[in-house]
Amino acid sequence: MMKTLLRTTALAAFAVPFLFASSLHKYWLPVEQIKLKVPEGFTATTIAANKGRARHIAVNTNGDVFVKLERLSGGAGILRLRDTNKDGFLDDTLKFGNYIGTGIAIKNGYLYASSNDDVFRYKLKANGDIENIENPDKIVSGLVNKNQHASKSLALDNAGNIYVNIGAPSNVCQESDRKKGSKGMMPCPILETAGGIWQFKADKLNQTYADGVRYATGLRNVVGLDWNSDANDLFVMQHGRDMLFQDFPEMFDAKAGANSPAEEMFRIKKGVDCGWPYCYFDNDKKLKLLNPEYGGNREKEDICATKEHSVAQYPGHMAPNGLLFYTGNQFPAKYKNGAFIAFHGSWNRPPEPQYGYFVVFQPFKNGVPSGEWEVFADGFAGENINRAKYRPCGLAQGPDGSIYVTEDNAGMIWKVSYKK
Repeated sequence: MMKTLLRTTALAAFAVPFLFASSLHKYWLPVEQIKLKVPEGFTATTIAANKGRARHIAVNTNGDVFVKLERLSGGAGILRLRDTNKDGFLDDTLKFGNYIGTGIAIKNGYLYASSNDDVFRYKLKANGDIENIENPDKIVSGLVNKNQHASKSLALDNAGNIYVNIGAPSNVCQESDRKKGSKGMMPCPILETAGGIWQFKADKLNQTYADGVRYATGLRNVVGLDWNSDANDLFVMQHGRDMLFQDFPEMFDAKAGANSPAEEMFRIKKGVDCGWPYCYFDNDKKLKLLNPEYGGNREKEDICATKEHSVAQYPGHMAPNGLLFYTGNQFPAKYKNGAFIAFHGSWNRPPEPQYGYFVVFQPFKNGVPSGEWEVFADGFAGENINRAKYRPCGLAQGPDGSIYVTEDNAGMIWKVSYKK
């Protein structure tokens, strides 16, 4: 196999050729480099490009990278990327799985992947190849899919359970969704089968809602979630509701509507109710308040005082799409057991500028957030924040302790490493 002509790094700001290998053909494609800003001592290196709408990512113990696609590529929704000549580039691409979605994870020798309706499992061989690539086990089927908030992001614990987000196909459970003046429904019927996290067995085939447990409710949509082994709990990032300024200008000016509601991190214990659609977290007032569709006036806590409170809050509309607890030893000690969050970036902030499009680090201590979050990797958006070039989405940790970042505009993948 031909060697790559030039090793690319995130510090290069020009296009160079690289060798793309699939199971059938080899192509020359341009790799457009972007200068990511990372802390001193870290390097962000482009390891793949032009991979389509790359959503979540998982890295096997042998270094193989699995990417879930939001749209099919050549009839496939999963990519296995492999560095065959050990030069740092993922030069071999295997495509499989004829379904779209976001969720993907590796646990105990199995690859788990979700469509917008189902969850599948593939057996990984010792050499990293896939044993049942044409006939995966179906773990769960028949989940709610009404196109809005349809992706079934997932995480696994250390006790044989898999957790699946089932997003609410709604903004705030109105009688007429996203219609100004439409009242919120109470109780919200959506919560019976969506708007929460469901727990299933990771090794049991053909499960449905009847086999699962509604582990947490009152969550509008969770794209980023991860099991925190230090705290021994699931943590999730909720996407907050839209349209506060647009629908309620008498309560929210443009700046307040851009900053609220918060994007929230929840520590999830079995049975919690996080408050959607009745509640939102107001970043200006630092309170969990009743939504206007349910009679809120930006002062009332009402039932929200009894709902689960988030353990950390972030600026509004930034779309936290990836969550990763760092358990490696490569990075400095401050990062151990802390959380990396990939913010996909906003759309619902006008007339204020858009915001986000970066990866942040949230320090943790004793299993809970401790201290202010900080931007860890930036520069994805490019020169125009209102027309972002790249949008971070997926995060994964590699066997050497590096972390991997995907983005779903152009299908770029970076590897972020630290060297003393």
